[in-house]
Amino acid sequence: MGNGFRYRAERISLGAMASAGILVLLADVFGWLDKMAPGGTLPKITLLILSTVTLFLLMEFDRLKVLDSINAQISGLTLDGLTGELRRQHYLGVTRVHPEFPTAEFKRLVGGARREVAILQTWIPNLGGLEESLEKAITERNVEVRILLVHPKSDVVYLRDQALRNTSRTVSVNASLDILHRVHCRLPGELRNKLQVRVYNSLPSISVYKADEHYLVSSFLHGQLAIDSTQIEIDGCDSVMGLQVQAELNILWDIGSEVDLRDPMRSIDVI
Repeated sequence: MGNGFRYRAERISLGAMASAGILVLLADVFGWLDKMAPGGTLPKITLLILSTVTLFLLMEFDRLKVLDSINAQISGLTLDGLTGELRRQHYLGVTRVHPEFPTAEFKRLVGGARREVAILQTWIPNLGGLEESLEKAITERNVEVRILLVHPKSDVVYLRDQALRNTSRTVSVNASLDILHRVHCRLPGELRNKLQVRVYNSLPSISVYKADEHYLVSSFLHGQLAIDSTQIEIDGCDSVMGLQVQAELNILWDIGSEVDLRDPMRSIDVI
């Protein structure tokens, strides 16, 4: 049925309904209804009007279905969905800024990870608090955990120590390696390859804690640990910020040397 014909039919139907209503009102005022058919006029006219309305609704059925479809699509555009898209466009993937490392939030992200957890640091001062979550990610969900640390004998260690000289903290890569060695020893033999550690001899640009497509990113500031500094939370490996952070992770992983966690100290000496 063409749109032109449909519109003409709709107008005719609406005109007929309006005219019928006016005629019934006039007939009732002048008493013509009782004279023409005292017992059956009103029911017949009512039936005529209802039939016309039904016809009009039937003609509109296809367009009503289209409206239902549009409403369904609109209902799918939740506020969170729109916010996520706007965030990607205007904030480059940044979802939140934390004043310091949000340990509970990162544990939650690790608990929901299904593919990969990665940490890029000089050393990991909060590794003891994350040890259990990382182990569970491997043993319960076969998640791959990749750790990047600075080589303990790198000049970067001395430079970072100097940057932290006004604090009570010193860079202790060996302490992080000891914890990772313990985790490695507790893992079932078939899962030990899920925990991978590499050391790099390069100046790191950022600190990164990653769980699947979520990142917590900070900087190495003077006089302050990265975990005590502002943390930028990024959502999406395909967001602008996510792509840049992932590229940095990939570069340092490629230039890093693998650590044998069966004997990390000996492995480091060989490297």
